[in-house]
Amino acid sequence: MSAAPPRRRALVTGASGGIGRAIAERLAGDGAHVIVHAHTRIAAADALAAAIVASGGSAEAIAFDVTDREACRAACERLVAAGAIQIVVNNAGLHDDAVFPALREEQWHRVVAASLDGFFNVTQPLVMPMLRTRWGRIVNLSSIASLTGNRGQVNYAAAKGAINSATKALALELASRGVTVNAVAPGIVDAGMGEAFDAALIDRLVPMKRAGRAEEVAALVAFLASDDAAYISGQVISINGAMI
Repeated sequence: MSAAPPRRRALVTGASGGIGRAIAERLAGDGAHVIVHAHTRIAAADALAAAIVASGGSAEAIAFDVTDREACRAACERLVAAGAIQIVVNNAGLHDDAVFPALREEQWHRVVAASLDGFFNVTQPLVMPMLRTRWGRIVNLSSIASLTGNRGQVNYAAAKGAINSATKALALELASRGVTVNAVAPGIVDAGMGEAFDAALIDRLVPMKRAGRAEEVAALVAFLASDDAAYISGQVISINGAMI
């Protein structure tokens, strides 16, 4: 009997809860060894990694600040010492909302740093080891706000819009080496973290008349991370119940 192929190694940033958790669980269920990343919620990341292992999957937890260039470099060096990371899901990000006239400089930089600098800081150290394997998947979590805008989220929309553009440009650079780069842009999603969504607002904005589920976003990410998606790259794919 031939030996089973080695598990592909996947890093999911911001995986300690919500959409990131669902993505980590789905990738592990599909056979990847998942590195569950957190910044401050390391206990939640540890618990998720342990739950994946207990259910027969393969996982470990790691903690670092995606906005800290040196911390990312050191963490990525430790990770690739055990083998290339072939699936990178840049899910870490945050909101710090305010209407533009009242938006503080620190709010702007905090949100841009988490999404855009985080993408650069995490992905760049992992690209060359990935390229040497001639197979890789980079999936960046964007947002409907990057496509339509949203009041009170100029900083968030700008950061995610830049992620969309970076996705397209990086896809061109890596296409000939078996590495795809795509972005997923969710709409209103119930991430199972206790968010309160206004039912009337959902009814007005979402043609499907419901919020999406984190597991639905995870299914799309998992497909883009699979062999079946080898000819899809440079795309920003919305998942939003027909909002746009």
